[in-house]
Amino acid sequence: MDTENKIKEIIEKIKPILQNDGGNIEFVKYEDGIVYVSITGVCMHCHMLDYTLEGIETAIKEEVTEVKKVELTEEMI
Repeated sequence: MDTENKIKEIIEKIKPILQNDGGNIEFVKYEDGIVYVSITGVCMHCHMLDYTLEGIETAIKEEVTEVKKVELTEEMI
């Protein structure tokens, strides 16, 4: 399985956790070691968003060592 598909698989495992809280996450792209995601729903405005992103980044980096960082897409910032 290639890197992008591994990342997508991990995000799909994380997605139900965010959906249970009224949010969602979508894979946007993987480029130069950075995973770009889109966060929607209540998660987008949550004061815990930074911690959520850290958790997502940790989960991905544990399984895909070539990932350097997880970032929100430009329209999310």
